[in-house]
Amino acid sequence: MLHARGPLLSLDAGERTARRVDVDGALAAYVGGRGLNTRLLAGRAPADADPLGPENRVYFSTGPLQQSTMSFTGRMAATAYSPLTGGVASSNAGGFLSRNFAGTGAAAVEVHGASDEPLAVHVREGPDGPEATFEAVPELELATVPEVTAWAEREHDLGAEHTACVGPAGENEVRFASVMTTESRAFGRGGLGAALGAKGVKLLTFDGDHDHGIDVDDEAVAIHRDAATSDSIMKRQGTASVTDLANEIGSFPSYYFDDVRFEGYESINGDAVEAKKYEKGTCSQCAFACKLPTRDEATGLETEGPEFETIMAFGGNCGVDDVVDVMKGNDICDRLGMDTISAGNTVAAYLASEDAFGDADLVHETTRKIAYREGVGDRLAEGIDRVHDELGVENWTVKGMSFSAHDGRTLNGQGLGFAVANRGADHMYATFYAWEYPLVDDSEAYDPSGLAEAKVETLVEQENLRAVEDCGVVCRFSRGEMTPGRFEALFETDYEAIQALGARVVELERHLNNERGFDRSDDRVPYDLPGFAAALDRYYESRGWSADGVAPDPTAATGGAAPADD
Repeated sequence: MLHARGPLLSLDAGERTARRVDVDGALAAYVGGRGLNTRLLAGRAPADADPLGPENRVYFSTGPLQQSTMSFTGRMAATAYSPLTGGVASSNAGGFLSRNFAGTGAAAVEVHGASDEPLAVHVREGPDGPEATFEAVPELELATVPEVTAWAEREHDLGAEHTACVGPAGENEVRFASVMTTESRAFGRGGLGAALGAKGVKLLTFDGDHDHGIDVDDEAVAIHRDAATSDSIMKRQGTASVTDLANEIGSFPSYYFDDVRFEGYESINGDAVEAKKYEKGTCSQCAFACKLPTRDEATGLETEGPEFETIMAFGGNCGVDDVVDVMKGNDICDRLGMDTISAGNTVAAYLASEDAFGDADLVHETTRKIAYREGVGDRLAEGIDRVHDELGVENWTVKGMSFSAHDGRTLNGQGLGFAVANRGADHMYATFYAWEYPLVDDSEAYDPSGLAEAKVETLVEQENLRAVEDCGVVCRFSRGEMTPGRFEALFETDYEAIQALGARVVELERHLNNERGFDRSDDRVPYDLPGFAAALDRYYESRGWSADGVAPDPTAATGGAAPADD
């Protein structure tokens, strides 16, 4: 099977040392990206590591497809034990970092230990492989993301596309802080920014021209052509284009999940966002160009987005019906380094406790306070799961992660998907909502109601495919182009092996979560779904797990571990 190449570069932030580690076995078994990161985390970090402690390890990696010029491959993966959920968290981000990362010659980079002052780590292609230098940057303490990227360009002649950094939220260990790249792209869900910030690492830069010698199948040319010629509305409105449909069928959470529709949706929908879009935006090598550079002429506000999930969190869920106010929430999170979904939902929980829905000024003020842990923001920075009792609101999370949109009370298969996802309530883990709106061909679609056995089997298959995409690393929006045959061609294997790889990644995540105390009791949603218990049983049976949701260790059969540190 096609897989990434190169060593792991292990960075000790406390000792300020870097060493190369052979990970060929892990690459052969887990390909790259999310799979590789998870295998390395399993073999090199203690199972009981404190997510905010020096023993946790934060991994960054690309996959084999970052050596191609194929559309949908301008992405890379990050993984660690999550400060938000306590379990395994993997996230991937777009932009332009991935090929600069691959150019260093590394297959993956890990950060462990902790620095006692803000640190910049510069990873480069060296004569003998990837190498790193360490630079104390006390002047960047609590710097915003734009300030960090401006410093990197000024001091090292490296643009934002070479940089991964944390903002004030990461330094302050906000549990849903993001790692930011290309200034406005985020490794968002799971609090990876807090995990990196706890290590005192303010930024990493990547640069080099290493050729890994990977040839990608000619199918990549067809995928690139299809991306360029597609007339998808996503190219104009991004995911904001789904707002009207979600509201129509009752899949648009509002007023801190009290409703599934929002009466002010037309003021914050795809048309409203498109009206603020002033140029095309894309990721590295991608002809699909679905990004949303937006500007409000009246205020001068410029940002990227909002996408649909941000529209839900800072719009409907906060009772805010002005697209500029949603753009402002999005911009605050990008500048200060926070996941927009978790931040917006947490602010919505606070508004619910204060009976203050629709107060946009309070939304923005509270969002900033969270990033700096000022006043009420200090408690809200812990996330909904830890603060809901104090606020007197319901705990709208799964495994500690707050819900994205595509409401499972209407889209029941997506509801099951939220419950079982190892990350928590994240719609991207299986993207099952696409089969229930539907956003796929009618021949593949499901009635959104109920949890028929066929839905369970499709959920398992789609979780596996999403995991393989994250090993590749391939964008979710390639769904229309990535047929089973194209998966086989790109990864140089058959569909059975593709499914086996994805199942292996999901199972290893589950096994690590089990070791950290997760079981069936954590696979739940805060609402009733018809036939949920039986569907959960079928899900576990299909995956070969116990009735308690406990998975075996797949590495016993696949191996591929990197050597553990002494």
